[in-house]
Amino acid sequence: MKKDKLVRISLIFLAVSFIFIMLVLPLLLVAKEALAKGFAVYANSLTEGIAVKAMILTLEATVAAVLFNTIFGVASAWLLTKYDFKGKTFLASIIDLPFAISPVVAGLFFIMLFGRMSPLYPFLQAEHIKIVFAIPGIILATIFVTLPFITRELVPVMEAQGRDEEEAAASMGADGFTIFRKITLPNIKWALLYGVTLCTARAMGEFGAVSVVSGHIRGKTNTLPLHIEILYNEYNFTAAFAVASVLVIFAIIILIVRNYIEWRSKKKISAV
Repeated sequence: MKKDKLVRISLIFLAVSFIFIMLVLPLLLVAKEALAKGFAVYANSLTEGIAVKAMILTLEATVAAVLFNTIFGVASAWLLTKYDFKGKTFLASIIDLPFAISPVVAGLFFIMLFGRMSPLYPFLQAEHIKIVFAIPGIILATIFVTLPFITRELVPVMEAQGRDEEEAAASMGADGFTIFRKITLPNIKWALLYGVTLCTARAMGEFGAVSVVSGHIRGKTNTLPLHIEILYNEYNFTAAFAVASVLVIFAIIILIVRNYIEWRSKKKISAV
């Protein structure tokens, strides 16, 4: 018993030490450096024009990615769990592809697909459509890296739900939208919200793919992570940590929301 207690205490100590060193300490250092020159400098770093534009672009890319991936995630999860067809396993693997590919490589894909070396480039140039080194490329890159999150949260829940309720409703004459709204959605809403939360967190912090397709045009195609990198490379450490603190605050908010959703989901399962 004493040995088990010692092992338990040791594991708790290691876990707490790891969390403190890898998570708590960096957050404290970010806060310390962000406020190192006073609150006025901190506020000025956040309200400066280029920083505001980076925040707006980050929010735009995040909202676009979450909206697209919510629609795609629900549709793909419905397809994978409610229907049987050839190539189903292959489709599931393709959806997981962004997990396996480096974001930098994904960015290079978009450069090759829409850049000057692409067969599509003459058409895009003739129609004055700019994708890479512009906002559309940033949105596409963000959508790509966040593509699997919602689908992967919904598939296990929808598989556990089965098809019986939907088939019974369909046999009674209910249309597809009614079945989804009254039967499927109430059963998957917490998993959907959880997936949306994860997708949001990943989209806001994306660096690799966005860095490749953005062109680093200051005040135009720089998201918050890219703006932080530029400030840090210019040795403007206070401003870099001040802007980084915005991402930290959003991360904490998302973490609280995620834990609430997880708690509500577990509460629903235990009630059943």
